[in-house]
Amino acid sequence: MLRERPLTEDMILEKVVAPADPDLSAEAARGLLGFKFDRATTQTIRKLLQKNNRGTISAEERLALEKFMRVGQFLDLVHAKARNSLRKTKRDR
Repeated sequence: MLRERPLTEDMILEKVVAPADPDLSAEAARGLLGFKFDRATTQTIRKLLQKNNRGTISAEERLALEKFMRVGQFLDLVHAKARNSLRKTKRDR
């Protein structure tokens, strides 16, 4: 008997956000596309990624990077839903 994949945070978030369901208003979609990391945070993430790639990242830094990545994955899902909603709005005109 094949086992299903283990449940992950990403799988749960995808069910909540439903990025393939374009049901946001154009105004809401545009607003959500404005949610992003600021420049300083983006630089911090890049530094952590470089340290991770070099193998010089500390345990504390790795935990911080994992948190940034989880939030980034959530933003990716929200942005996908927003873009799909804007495409649907354009098609419906």
